[in-house]
Order: sequence, then C-alpha cells, then structure tokens
Amino acid sequence: MSEAATVRATIGDSEFDRDTAVTRREPGVYDIDLSAGWTILDAVNGGFLLAVLGRALADALPHCDPFTISAHYLTASRPGPAVVRTDVIRTGRTLSTGQASLFQYDDQGREVERIRVLASYGDLDALPDDVRTTAEPPAIPPMDQCFGPEDGPAPVSDSSAIADRLMVKMDPSTLGWALGSPSGKGEMRAWFGLADGRDADPFSLLLAVDALPPTAFELGLTGWVPTVELTVHVRSRPAPGPLRVSITTRNLAGGFLEEDAEVWDSADRLVAQSRQLARVRLG
Repeated sequence: MSEAATVRATIGDSEFDRDTAVTRREPGVYDIDLSAGWTILDAVNGGFLLAVLGRALADALPHCDPFTISAHYLTASRPGPAVVRTDVIRTGRTLSTGQASLFQYDDQGREVERIRVLASYGDLDALPDDVRTTAEPPAIPPMDQCFGPEDGPAPVSDSSAIADRLMVKMDPSTLGWALGSPSGKGEMRAWFGLADGRDADPFSLLLAVDALPPTAFELGLTGWVPTVELTVHVRSRPAPGPLRVSITTRNLAGGFLEEDAEVWDSADRLVAQSRQLARVRLG
C-alpha cells in the first residue's frame, strides 16, 4: 500500500467502514477525521475509537485480525481531526504485537493523547475448530419481542448520535431503567448490528462490546459512565446475521464498576469477550 493511502475494510463500504478508515501519512502515522455520528453526548464512543486504532494496527502489523486489545482512555475524544501513531513491538509466525495512541489538539493548540492501546494480532481463519466450553448464549427473547429507540422510551438520549447508526433491540427485562423502574441488577442484553445491515467482522466486535446502555442504568444510576480501561478478546470471525450481546456488572465500589461483555453470533458461537472498568457518578 502506498503512503497517504486509505486503510479500508475488506468487506464493504458501509458508514462504519468509511468512518473507521485511517489514511497512512507515513509508516506508523495515520490521519483520521473522527465523525460526530458516533458520539454519546459530545464524546466519541470508546468502542468506535477502538475500531479506529484497530484498523491502524492491522495495517502496521503483518497480521490483520485483533486477538486481544487493551485500551486506556486518557481523555475524552471529540469529533474532528486526529492522528494515530503505531509502534510494532514484536512480530512472529502466529502472533504480532503492537501499540497505538490517538492524539488530538486541545483549545490551546497542544497535542493531547486521548487513548493508548496494546494489542496482539493473528489470523482468525487459522485457528483450530476445537471448542470446549461451559459458556451458553444469553437467553434473549426473539427480536420482534425486544425494543429499540424507535419502539418507545428511547434507550439512549437524543444527544447520542450513535443510536442512529446501530440496530439495538433491548431485552425487555433489562429496560426497567427506561421506564423509571430499574431492576437493581447490573445487566444489559440486546440483539445488535449496524443500522445499514453490514455484517459483523472482528472490528465491529470492538464496537459491539461498548455499544449498549451502561449497566449502571439498571442499578438506578444516571449520567455519563466514562470508560477508564477496556480489554477485548476476539475469539472467532462472526457468522453473518445479528449478534447477541450480554453485559453484566457484579461489583460497584468506590465510584467504579466493571462490565463483563459476551458477544454471540448467529451460529451460537462466543465470538468476543470483554471487561472494562468505568467511572460512575454516585448520589
């Protein structure tokens, strides 16, 4: 690929593909204009940002599929120009490891690091087929019995532009917060996809783990729940069709909670897992 070339997805040209595409300025340096279409309030969604950095690393490393990627969110990213810088740490036959950071300029013209990731990449198609697991797909009602923003009380506010780009159908049993009666359980479950019908791939899985309403809502809390750290394990290339996402929180203490996510594809395979640490506003 020539310098100043755009690093695009391999399965189409959907809005997600276009908006996560980075342009290589020189080896290890990529430019992107972060779209306002993937924001929650005024901040760009953390899973979307992970996909952006994931694309840059896929170009920088000899392997193209993220296996594990860990991100620390340092400051909120805003729509507008950004620079991604990558470093190759190690390359091997089956795994390659690299790191990447996304930078923007603040109001005083100073460069600010927004997010830093460390990731290992490989070839998902080369993995063996053997599966030994006790994990089971989440029990979510059929999609026509679940609810999205268009079906009534909106699971996300009108200030969240990302909602228009997602197909999210929430399990009614995790929607008590939207009706003023949160269950007190830290659980969110939903059918998930991109609104334009684009099938999932490893990069959209990075978005899927961070795209549902915060579990804090079902704990009776409100307001922004910013991610401090997020680690995603991509286990398999997803089959075509909608995904099922289940997110749980077991412990909220000291103003922080964890969210454990599982993503299942239409073939009943566990295709991604994640854990994130997030801050909440108490009181």
